[in-house]
Amino acid sequence: EAGGMQLVIHSPFGSRINRAWGLALRKRFCRNFNFELQAAATEDNIVLSLTQAHSFDLEEVQRYLNSASVRPVLVQALLDAPMFLTRWRWVASASLALPRFRGGKKVPPQFARMDSEDLIASVFPDQVACAENLPGGDIEIPDHPLVRQTIKDCLTEAMDIDGLEQLLTNLASGVIEVIARDTTEPSPLALEILSARPYAFLDDAPLEERRTQAVLARRWMDPESASDLGALDAAAIQKVRDEVWPDARSADELHAALLGCGFLSEADVSAQPAWRALMEELAAASRATRLTLGTCSVFVAAERLPEFDALFPISQQAPKIDAPHEYRKAWAREAALVEILRDRLQVLGPVTTKTLAAPLALGTSDADLALIQLEAEGTAMRGQFTPGAPELEWCERRLLARIHRYTVNRLRQEIEPVEPRDFMRFLFEWQRVAPDARVEGADAVAGIVSQLEGFEAPAAAWETEILPARVNEYDPVWLDELSRAGRVVWTRIAALNSSGTRVASPVRTTPVTLTARRNLGVWASLAQHRGDAALSSGGRRVLDVITAHGASFFDDIAGASGLLGTQVEDALGELVALGLVNCDSFAGLRALLVPSQQRRAADGRKRVRRTALFGIEDAGRWALARRAIADSRAPADRGAGAAVAAAAGPAGTGADVVEHVVRSLLKRYGVVFWRLVAREADWLPPWRELLRCLRRLEARGEIRGGRFVAGLSGEQFALPEAIGLLRDTRRRAPDGAWISLSGADPLNLVGVVTPGARLPALTGNRVLYRDGIAVAWLVAGDVRWWVELPPEQQWAAHNVLRRRHVPAVLKVLS
Repeated sequence: EAGGMQLVIHSPFGSRINRAWGLALRKRFCRNFNFELQAAATEDNIVLSLTQAHSFDLEEVQRYLNSASVRPVLVQALLDAPMFLTRWRWVASASLALPRFRGGKKVPPQFARMDSEDLIASVFPDQVACAENLPGGDIEIPDHPLVRQTIKDCLTEAMDIDGLEQLLTNLASGVIEVIARDTTEPSPLALEILSARPYAFLDDAPLEERRTQAVLARRWMDPESASDLGALDAAAIQKVRDEVWPDARSADELHAALLGCGFLSEADVSAQPAWRALMEELAAASRATRLTLGTCSVFVAAERLPEFDALFPISQQAPKIDAPHEYRKAWAREAALVEILRDRLQVLGPVTTKTLAAPLALGTSDADLALIQLEAEGTAMRGQFTPGAPELEWCERRLLARIHRYTVNRLRQEIEPVEPRDFMRFLFEWQRVAPDARVEGADAVAGIVSQLEGFEAPAAAWETEILPARVNEYDPVWLDELSRAGRVVWTRIAALNSSGTRVASPVRTTPVTLTARRNLGVWASLAQHRGDAALSSGGRRVLDVITAHGASFFDDIAGASGLLGTQVEDALGELVALGLVNCDSFAGLRALLVPSQQRRAADGRKRVRRTALFGIEDAGRWALARRAIADSRAPADRGAGAAVAAAAGPAGTGADVVEHVVRSLLKRYGVVFWRLVAREADWLPPWRELLRCLRRLEARGEIRGGRFVAGLSGEQFALPEAIGLLRDTRRRAPDGAWISLSGADPLNLVGVVTPGARLPALTGNRVLYRDGIAVAWLVAGDVRWWVELPPEQQWAAHNVLRRRHVPAVLKVLS
């Protein structure tokens, strides 16, 4: 954030070698750039905090030190390090050069430190002398046993000078390979040294003033994004190029641009048609001229002609101009080229040497020499900055820092929470509701059911609203095949009323859940125990038959109960509404949704298929939805209908059930938080139990916690694959597509995610979304608009709001 850089060396050779290497490099940088660096070293890393005065090729760092000359450099470096004074006190105390007791009492540490400074001032005065009085060059080390012992302890105990010399030898011979990378932010391995504790510091700067504390890093990083760690954003590079390129609108502004950027090429002027007339105006006023350099032409301000005259014999081309005094000096060729390229870099951004030298008809060797001098000054930096660039590029330092800042800002925005409207757009794709995300086929129905497992919706809404909104050309036969194959089962898991019993409701509005049969026991275990169900006589007789004979076909139930077919249908509807029985296929529930007279009114051409879809006789077997377990009353006082709810299958433990619910919610929404769970059924485990499970999954690394959706309080958790899609949705521009959903759909999140009052979760209610925003409602036949639209758009939106995806064969259910 401060604009500086960090040089991190990943060196897994231990803290002793790294400490020696870091100190010697710090001293070498200080001598080369005349700037004291902050440095730190740990077991695996070295960091040098660079400033805007440092510019060099990363590959050259390995050659800054030599094994033959590193020892004297390290000795001079350790004299300024805090370790020298610490080791000096140890040596002076061990040699009894400092008193340990005074007046029969132990010398306090602060007094011992003062005595140590007094002793070193007398033995080694240059160590604590004023810097203004010291001569230039290396500090002269006195031949004193205490000083020699202190230096030896620093080189061999605190550091490993022999190991460093061997390491530098291996570097020079190529035994150890060095890989250099320029990254926009720290890698995971570099985060350790950036947050190192004070014991790792090689200088005496306090913790709060260290430059490593200003390094920007992502809050979390997945493996996919970690591979792009060193890449600068191409959009950030182009943005900086657009910002620094001159935008001249008058002759004076164009003249200022010529002064600031050195020159403008023929291509630069041709790209701006308005500049041609302005350039002719400047030429007529003798403020600029056009120079021909070989096969190239450039436009130069009159004040900068002496620089170009040093490069090329252009005196015969230049007009006679009385230039200001500061421009009258004679330029050496090398200095003139350095100044021209310095200003040219300020308006180009990352550029190759060939591109930089081409307008001036220069060879790349001449341009490289000038660029290397700019690099030594800290003005230019080289590297491969543009993504996919095959050649080495050069960039002005301030521009490169701005590109880095823009890149990191983009990365920050990616981990910032998205707006609720973007989250709704994400959910439309996640749940296959968006037009481009819809699926088709029997296997697609199984996938949708798996995603919506455990969600309760009115029985009539599943095949008229929810499944057709996600599956193109939905065919009811697909769901029947899945049910008969035992892959999918439907049942009711509802809350109890105040009296402890379920209330029988019309079958059309009965909340029904679709789930995989293997998971039925988990969901059934969440149903609370109930008391006696208030059954009618027909319902009790049918329940007694199913309890006594087990799963039975419709004709068997009718024969054993002695009831008419219509009476058996009514009794089954009552038992379904109470959640006591279900059927092998969805056709049994579908038959109960359609009155018998409508089923018999089917035309002859479709009679066979309609009989299969709506005939209750063809629906398969009817069975108890849950095992009947005797309640606490005496056997003589209870009937077959007196049962309590139990899991249809082996019940899992409480932790297993909660984890299954959590995984189902994550699969359904991708991102889970408290308000979203409140939209689900009230028989789910409380949020506090779900939260404990979510935190446990986060600790395992299976999901991620954070702030993913803005404007919603509480903790939020998301699947890793959902985070990437959520980012992509935010980056993608809205397409303006209309999406109409039923109030019973899981994506009816008005008042939950988006602002406004809640829309009742009824099949007949509808909500219209556009770009993630609720535009209109349809409640009890009345349309309520939430967003003002033009008349023509309002008419189209009104038609989309009322349009439904009900297959023709299921129109009888609507």
